[in-house]
Amino acid sequence: MLTDEQVISLVERELLEQTMGATEQFLAIHSPVLVEGKPKVDRIDREREGRIVVYLPVLEQQFYFTFYINAEKGEITGMDTEAWQRVYFRATSETMSADDLKAMTRLMVTNWWSKGDLKWNGRSAHKYSNIEILSNPEPDAFEDKLKKLLDYLLEDAEGIRHLVRQAKGYIQVATDFHFGNGMLGGPFLSAEAIQKMAALGLSISFDLYVWGEPFREE
Repeated sequence: MLTDEQVISLVERELLEQTMGATEQFLAIHSPVLVEGKPKVDRIDREREGRIVVYLPVLEQQFYFTFYINAEKGEITGMDTEAWQRVYFRATSETMSADDLKAMTRLMVTNWWSKGDLKWNGRSAHKYSNIEILSNPEPDAFEDKLKKLLDYLLEDAEGIRHLVRQAKGYIQVATDFHFGNGMLGGPFLSAEAIQKMAALGLSISFDLYVWGEPFREE
């Protein structure tokens, strides 16, 4: 099994030598974030059998360089970009406070405010209360993030259903793609995910954005 150090070494070598056309294309328009001259690695994902995915943040952009490594052969098999994904449960209310909303579930709430609290700019107040549950903040594919969130929400299914009934509870997705060649792709909802959302009474909302430079034409 490759160690993290070996994985990072493979990525650093490819960034330097640019043996793959995709690497050359990406580095012609964007740069990875560097820390003391070395590419910053936000995550090494070993969850896929036989494959390692390495996420590198991109300088001044809101998406990732991703390298795919064959875990058995110890070699890079591909390189691409992965969108920045934020997939979380959200509940809002114009009549209840954030404490009231938090009291409806035993799950950990990661962000909240109450109606009347000042917004981050300090110049205006929130017009509704809000709580958020973000179970997987690390870089990951949308499908994996959604699965992990739904599995977490199911640990307190009754509490989540209560929030859906008593407040406006739903799943919110924010996705930031690389502009690339204009073909952004899109989220995939599996039958399993749809069934879990139905069991919890959940709807889902998407906010999609694009960042960065397009690939240069040959």
